[in-house]
Amino acid sequence: MQRSAIKRKINIVIFGTDTVPGKTFDIALIYMILLSVFVVILGSVSWIEEGWGDWVLGLEWFFTIVFTIEYFLRIYATPKRWAYIFSFYGVVDLLSVLPMYLSLFFSGASYLLIIRVLRVLRIFRVLKLARYLSEANILVRSMMMSRRKILIFFSAVLVLAVVFGSLMFIVEGPEHGFTSIPKSVYWTIVTITTVGYGDITPQTVLGQIIASVAMLTGYSIIAVPTGILTAELAAEIQRERNQFVCKKCDKVGHEHDAKHCRNCGAIL
Repeated sequence: MQRSAIKRKINIVIFGTDTVPGKTFDIALIYMILLSVFVVILGSVSWIEEGWGDWVLGLEWFFTIVFTIEYFLRIYATPKRWAYIFSFYGVVDLLSVLPMYLSLFFSGASYLLIIRVLRVLRIFRVLKLARYLSEANILVRSMMMSRRKILIFFSAVLVLAVVFGSLMFIVEGPEHGFTSIPKSVYWTIVTITTVGYGDITPQTVLGQIIASVAMLTGYSIIAVPTGILTAELAAEIQRERNQFVCKKCDKVGHEHDAKHCRNCGAIL
């Protein structure tokens, strides 16, 4: 019985965002995440690593232990343990601490690069902030709702890239840098996205005409995913507002922080 009460209290603190202990915990954790990411960034600076390496390492271990305790407390307190472990935030929580422990098993000089790569993965801690920002959650839900449309759009862009790349390979050929269809597709993607590295450029008149069409196509379609996401974001914001209903006049569409009904003035 006592264990159940402790588990319930931990659940209120960690998951109870509407309670005072929950809000205090969330704010403290946000500061911890920001500080830990700041330490990781400082650790990548050579002169700081040379002069303050022991302090940086100590702080990294401190944050790793804190986040490890938090991770296991979440597993202990949540009623849906496996759902949390395999959820997006559960994986992010694990990735934020795992590299530090893995670095203990790679102590040889030849594995130094692997350790550096693993250390960079601790930047995943900043993704933990998303669970505390309602606006970020709205954006994530909007992206999930529009994923099929965006997938179809990218598939169409990929088809165009293959078509233009194949044409450029035929027209320009290896003598002008288009040594293969994959290399030509790479040039097309760079051109369509308006990046334009300039490492490969068409030399023939026909090739330049095809390049011009590819550029105009890029400008035509570059705003499509933005429009898709914007539409879903507006719909998600409206759904969020519709959750706040006035009990007196049943008016919907209030902001989440509104205290009075915008129609009748009643307290929400």
